[in-house]
Amino acid sequence: MSASSLVAETVWKSIDSSRSGTVTEEQLSILNFLFGKNFERATKIVDQRGVKKISGEPSGRSVFQVVGESRRKEEYLCFPEHYCACYSFFYDIVNRGEQLSCKHQLAARLAASLGICIEVKVPDEQLAQLLSTI
Repeated sequence: MSASSLVAETVWKSIDSSRSGTVTEEQLSILNFLFGKNFERATKIVDQRGVKKISGEPSGRSVFQVVGESRRKEEYLCFPEHYCACYSFFYDIVNRGEQLSCKHQLAARLAASLGICIEVKVPDEQLAQLLSTI
């Protein structure tokens, strides 16, 4: 794991552990430094309430559905720490290794940390069908 990834993980853990529903200026500054334009775009998505957390019942397993920045019916399934179905994830992160996370992953992680996701509960079977589209 790179030094940047370790710093980012430390910041995310401190945000998660605060449970106050707020992010400090210092934390925002560090995240913005690490993720740049992707973090700025992620904050716009969060501000527009563009993050859904879809949880299966009774298992409690979940996936995030994040709208594209343009909000033109683009919605990407993602696991904030591991995967996003968007083009940028494969191009900038997997192939080129230029970024640590895409804006959708960052938006999902930020919204979850702040507790401002739109919560959607579905049966486990429906969640499985949704995941099969990835």
